[in-house]
Amino acid sequence: METLIQGITSITFGQIVMMLIGGILIYLGIKKEYEPTLLIPMGLGSILVNFPQTGVLTQMVGGTKAEGVLDILFKAGINTELFPLLIFIGIGAMIDFGPLLQNPFMLLFGAAAQFGIFFVIIVAVLFGFDIKEAASIGIIGAADGPTAIFVSNQLAQNLLGPITVAAYSYMALVPIIQPAAIKAVTTKKERQIRMTYKAESVSKTTKILFPIIVTILAGFIAPISLPLVGFLMFGNLLRECGVLDRLSATAQNELVNIVSILLGLTISVKLQADQFLNLQTLMIIAFGLVAFVMDSIGGVLFAKLLNLFRKEKINPMIGAAGISAFPMSSRVIQKMASDEDPKNFVLMYAVGANVSGQIGSVIAGGLLLSFFM
Repeated sequence: METLIQGITSITFGQIVMMLIGGILIYLGIKKEYEPTLLIPMGLGSILVNFPQTGVLTQMVGGTKAEGVLDILFKAGINTELFPLLIFIGIGAMIDFGPLLQNPFMLLFGAAAQFGIFFVIIVAVLFGFDIKEAASIGIIGAADGPTAIFVSNQLAQNLLGPITVAAYSYMALVPIIQPAAIKAVTTKKERQIRMTYKAESVSKTTKILFPIIVTILAGFIAPISLPLVGFLMFGNLLRECGVLDRLSATAQNELVNIVSILLGLTISVKLQADQFLNLQTLMIIAFGLVAFVMDSIGGVLFAKLLNLFRKEKINPMIGAAGISAFPMSSRVIQKMASDEDPKNFVLMYAVGANVSGQIGSVIAGGLLLSFFM
């Protein structure tokens, strides 16, 4: 009884707040189905790491250093970048680059929709963050959790907790954030623009060569991005080669699920009250939202710019699909198009822009590392 009372009285207000935040993350994962594979383990992890003298973190017990299991996992999976890279193999195996290969023009939107990253880097520096911290905050706009973890772990590991929470929260909120951002910079008439889709087959050889060529180009353009691009494209090669179907299925399911659970639990090491509850965290979450919104707006404005010179107009909403939140963003764009005109079908163009955004985000992450490491 005395031990129980001592444990209760030793807990701080900040630790209680972090446990409540953990509960909110679990609620959002279960009830709202917002990125449940990450938010649920992250939420429970936030509760585990905020107990006084918790055994999941490294503690001194009787003068002896006792390694906590989450610290061990953090060193093995985050410090080495292993967990995010393994997830990239699974993501690559899930992606069909066919819609992009049918319309290579969509690659431009994958580049344009990274605008928010660089915009927020400038803003964060003006607000007092150093350039490495600003780059880590900006990458939230990539709408790509593993990339955000990979970059921030190398440039500003002290910000890893709030950056991860912001990145995955905003990824889950794409259906809420993107429509508001898009409507702010488009007219109803622009959202009703129809695009004629011509289905063209893509040869198996092309699909096999694509990940290899992208990897080679990334190696010359931003070699430091090769862990990101290489693992993503390796996963895609598993999918497309036709002789490793079992490995492709494993990468898409068992591998991603297991690593996501471990990643969510492990990231909670950075959700300790003394590290998370401060003004800096609120600024990171706010700037992350700005980066996310400006990515979408940047893609839309780029499409509108192209329309000044094109006879066949592009529905500017396609530009917003150039973020990395695949396939959620392309579904949002199609829904918005259908709401404005039930007969408007832009999904395949949106998917093409969306998968190009996956490539764009990892290359952007690699460029940040090459600039600021």
